[in-house]
Amino acid sequence: MTPSSATKPPKVGVQLPEVEREVRWPELRDMARAAEAVGFDSIWVGDHLLYRDPGIGARAPWEAWSVLAALAAVTDRVELGPLVASVSFHNPAMLAKKAATVDEISGGRLILGLGAGWNEVEYRAFGFPFDHRVDRFEEAFTIIRGLLRDGHVDFAGRWYEARDCELLPRPARQIPMMVGTVGERMLRLAAAHADAWNAWFTWFGNRPEGAAALRAKLDTACKEVGRDPATLERTVAVLVQVGGGEVPRRGGPEEAVEPILAEELGEQLAEFAAEGIGHVQLVIDPITVRSIERLGGLLGSGRR
Repeated sequence: MTPSSATKPPKVGVQLPEVEREVRWPELRDMARAAEAVGFDSIWVGDHLLYRDPGIGARAPWEAWSVLAALAAVTDRVELGPLVASVSFHNPAMLAKKAATVDEISGGRLILGLGAGWNEVEYRAFGFPFDHRVDRFEEAFTIIRGLLRDGHVDFAGRWYEARDCELLPRPARQIPMMVGTVGERMLRLAAAHADAWNAWFTWFGNRPEGAAALRAKLDTACKEVGRDPATLERTVAVLVQVGGGEVPRRGGPEEAVEPILAEELGEQLAEFAAEGIGHVQLVIDPITVRSIERLGGLLGSGRR
């Protein structure tokens, strides 16, 4: 599809370092403030506990919800969210409580990204069951939706229960929920209940044409559940290479995907927008304050 001059530009966000290297809080804070200062629309953090990859060894980020609460307190404008929160790592009622709290601290800037999880290593290491993840997600999502949208849920399932549970204090608004997935059953759950859908760059080849193919699957899922596809926001995370950075990215499976070069990002964003993508999260290689500022400069001061 050829981008149209009438196509609305997507929002653009930045994912903070997850496992590329060990980053302490002062640098995370400075990255977030830099992203806000140069005009990015959102800041994201991974919700993972432990990676072990051949040739790299063990690595892990800080706990996501603690970081999100801290980011909410040191930023003023940008939206914030997990990309995405694995419901397997959280009691679903407590996850709704955490989301409501971070949304309150931020003044209504949270996007609640949710997923079913995938990395068996961290499940085993931290004692979470790895089986029936989509079944568990469906029950957890029912509880989370009930609490965040209605303030109350009375649910007893096979995997989770929340009996006569109330969410108090109530959030000041309806917190948007985003589901990250490409699986058919999860796509139907996203189509039926979510405000937005997300895809990671390895799922679609890191290019607009790949996102278009996934969009067709999402449109089908929406039609199957009786939803107008235009009412579900589409978002994607993309890998971007910035030359001249001072910290190399640590290796991993994502290196099999060709990154988008910083100099071509503007054109690629226009093509993503033409394919119906409304929000793009940048996974920056290397991820530093300098890289964030450079990308902000390339995208222009009009984003401020």
